[in-house]
Amino acid sequence: MNIALIGYGKMGKIIEQIALERGHSISFVVTSANKDFKSEELKNSDVAIEFTRPEFAVKNMHRCFEAKVPVVVGTTGWYDKFDAVKKCCTEHNGTLFHATNFSLGVNIFYEINKQLAALMSPQTDYKAKVEETHHTEKLDAPSGTAISIVEGIIANHQAYNSWKLAEENFELSTLNFQLPVIAHRLPNVPGTHTVTYESGIDKIEITHEAKNRKGFALGAVLAAEFVHNKKGIFTMKDLLKF
Repeated sequence: MNIALIGYGKMGKIIEQIALERGHSISFVVTSANKDFKSEELKNSDVAIEFTRPEFAVKNMHRCFEAKVPVVVGTTGWYDKFDAVKKCCTEHNGTLFHATNFSLGVNIFYEINKQLAALMSPQTDYKAKVEETHHTEKLDAPSGTAISIVEGIIANHQAYNSWKLAEENFELSTLNFQLPVIAHRLPNVPGTHTVTYESGIDKIEITHEAKNRKGFALGAVLAAEFVHNKKGIFTMKDLLKF
């Protein structure tokens, strides 16, 4: 396939490496220098992979829909505009593959998290929290991955109906039915997510720790291969067949 890279930071460069290793070619690259590119510049691309910033992502997706080029989007922080993006995709008979995290391991973690939440729901002595740690360059907090995790808990646990970004020394008693999410930003870390259930007797934790960015990049390239010649809106559940 000919792949357009919309965003050529650390992730974009790793995606390029993996795409080339898997026999693909890079047809077009968008950097800060040409961020206002035109949709027709995508005409030689079979699929686009978008990793930029929230304020650019929606416009980039619209350009891909206009060009009839399937787009894989790894940018987070834009999901409040999802309904409008979905409408645009449908109107152009386009293709969108979106995920808050492309790591295969994280998406397995999502499913384990939902099952654990259902098991813990009747156990009223346990209080839950979610913690995430990312590099200082990540602008959104909590991460899109953390939001997906808390949404999985809320959907499967009777004690929680919303979530709240909390400080590290928060008091559970002040949150009522809100699930606390703690976001840490540290230099040079790929990403760690932990779900904790704790009572006065013991503690249960599940953790996903990324060792590097390669897992995210590989998942994005696999998603690009998956949506090639497809129409519609897809997620990692479609790719992994959960």
